[in-house]
Amino acid sequence: MSKRILVACGTAIATSTVVAKKIEEVLKGKGHNVYIDQCKASEAPAKASNFDLIVTTTPIGNVGDTPVIQTVSFLSGIGVDADIEKIMDVLGLE
Repeated sequence: MSKRILVACGTAIATSTVVAKKIEEVLKGKGHNVYIDQCKASEAPAKASNFDLIVTTTPIGNVGDTPVIQTVSFLSGIGVDADIEKIMDVLGLE
């Protein structure tokens, strides 16, 4: 069963696309089956319950029990490995 990740940013156009593609590339490269969707930060609360994790570049709230990782590492290139480790830990991936 694939893990479901929601990537949220301000407008769900360029930023979330960059983040989503990088996460997908790395996790699939490690042999993990993941489904990644994108949305505006304002849409995340309504979608949160359908996902195992939310990765966002901007603060979000009201997402219930869905874990959130807020980061800009996938844009800056600094701290990507640490954030991939966090993502894998939250999802229970090795």
